[in-house]
Amino acid sequence: MPSFGSADVAEAVRSAGGTPVFADIDAASFCLDPAATADAVTPRTAAIVPVHQFGHRADMARIGETARQHGLLLVEHEEDGSTAADILRRQSNAAFLSARLNGVITPRVAPGAGHTYQQYVVRIPGNGRPDRDAFALVLRNKGIPCRVPVQTPVHRMPSFRRDLRLPETERAADECLSLPVEAGLPRRNLQRVASACNALGGLLLPAL
Repeated sequence: MPSFGSADVAEAVRSAGGTPVFADIDAASFCLDPAATADAVTPRTAAIVPVHQFGHRADMARIGETARQHGLLLVEHEEDGSTAADILRRQSNAAFLSARLNGVITPRVAPGAGHTYQQYVVRIPGNGRPDRDAFALVLRNKGIPCRVPVQTPVHRMPSFRRDLRLPETERAADECLSLPVEAGLPRRNLQRVASACNALGGLLLPAL
């Protein structure tokens, strides 16, 4: 299962008598990386729990193939209970932002995967968490609601702590920010989001 996300899934695994084992994520989708998932399988593995992160579907074909090869359960975790109309509005709002944002790294959708945009999660270029947090603070001061989608990966939480190297998980936790994209958001609000982000983009440069 992924460490990048809520601890609820890990807690459910533990409640069912299992031990959560964390694999790294794909940098583009924020979902379980199929190769990392296959590498994490051991003779004690009972199931794979891919999470469709922020509304982007995990690569179920490749992860499912690993499950079939090893005779494992495949337990999908789906959180989106939105109506089709709300999903279409969010997708439209996401497309609007993606076409206008140039100061952040916008979400990428794998071919055929689909994305319902439960959250519109961007990466803030720069020096990781300090720049991301500074970026978020300026947006909030401008009246733009935004939030850090994953403050602490599950494998870094005290109750699930593991001494693991999950580089993409750690990088995503340091760089990601969720911008408003809800179904009822007026276009003028979306334009304010784009303008505020674009104004900040040139101020944050990667370390040399």
